[in-house]
Amino acid sequence: MQKIIKNISETEQEMELILSTEEFGTEYNQELEEAKRNVQIKGFRKGHAPESLIKKLAGPAIEASVAEKMASKHFGPIVDEEKIKPASRAQLVNFSFEPDKLTIQLSYEIHPAFELKDYSPYTFTQPRYLITDDDIQREINLILKGHGTMISVDETASLTDTVIGDVTRLDEAGEPDDNQKTENHHFNLEYLPEDNPFRKELTGKKAGDTVDIEVAQNNPDAAPARFRVAVSEIKRLELPELTNDLVKEITGQRFDNIADFTADIRIQLDQHFQMKSEEELLEAISAKMIEENPVPTPNALVESFSRMLMENAKRQFGGKFPAGFDEKSFAVSLRPNAEKHAQWLLITQKIAELENLSVSEDDIRAYAEKEAAKNTAMNAEELLNSYMSAEFRDYITDTIFKEKIYDIIKSKVTISEEEKSIPVHQG
Repeated sequence: MQKIIKNISETEQEMELILSTEEFGTEYNQELEEAKRNVQIKGFRKGHAPESLIKKLAGPAIEASVAEKMASKHFGPIVDEEKIKPASRAQLVNFSFEPDKLTIQLSYEIHPAFELKDYSPYTFTQPRYLITDDDIQREINLILKGHGTMISVDETASLTDTVIGDVTRLDEAGEPDDNQKTENHHFNLEYLPEDNPFRKELTGKKAGDTVDIEVAQNNPDAAPARFRVAVSEIKRLELPELTNDLVKEITGQRFDNIADFTADIRIQLDQHFQMKSEEELLEAISAKMIEENPVPTPNALVESFSRMLMENAKRQFGGKFPAGFDEKSFAVSLRPNAEKHAQWLLITQKIAELENLSVSEDDIRAYAEKEAAKNTAMNAEELLNSYMSAEFRDYITDTIFKEKIYDIIKSKVTISEEEKSIPVHQG
């Protein structure tokens, strides 16, 4: 067998295979015999049609099948022998049969060859989030909101209150249009964007006040829409007093006193923001290394990551996009991010290759012990058995592999710390 491999681009190759009759003849004869037994031709009993007629009618299908089988048989071993790194399945582009040879043309994408720049001079700043007593209390308050009671207050509305009122649209003359009126509309000021006109104008108002509000239209040339809100009530969420009994209720008896509950919140916050800190550092590292190593990406890899990002987005909508959602435009918008994912994969694979990385059974055992230590309810040996199963082994191996690569990068670059307050979020 002869093989000719030609580079089409940094991420594309073509392979031509030329096989002699001795190499494909057995497969061809088997296909022909199968056709003789099964092809039904009018005027002949099944299995008794002349071979020449079988070749005339079924020959193209036989040749296509043989070409496919020969391509499948030889492509893998050649890839191993030539140390090719395919990024896609080989596609049969063309084939031709002659009396004494079969020529097959294959097309496929490959991982590009590239030199990784020395990244040891890179410097990064990693945030070290500080957890304060105020942060703990804020988190407790968010939890207590689920057990609070809405009460009416005879005060001006604060940014955490709910304003209730009748909303009437005003016409061009500034007169109320009773056909466009909504009674007892609830404005939860806390959840409105900071620049929302209703949030701005209703903050500081109280029951009995009337306020006119202008809202800009999507069309910048159009006059703003005008509304009149007659405030009827201000409601405020009253939080319950934190007691040992409430702690038991909130935690399902996991904790029975305020001190342990508060300590656990601190631990949970600390773990969360340690993870966030690591994620931000990894994001900064990957962005820098992608910028310094603009690796050409095989389309198959980019498409794979695009599908992954699309599925992740669907899950956020409960499994499917809402009616009218423009999936095609959204897919186009995802492509730059998918390309970065593909570039980062290629870069990490290059690091693994340069460092001769592998994942052993001892690595998986150490990982299981580490995970079990985080939660005493989990047994390390049971976790190991789960990780070694066919269902989870590839996933765990990939996770450990990524950790090793990340550790190598961190060991070679310079990382400094910067203390930061944790971001305040609304609940």
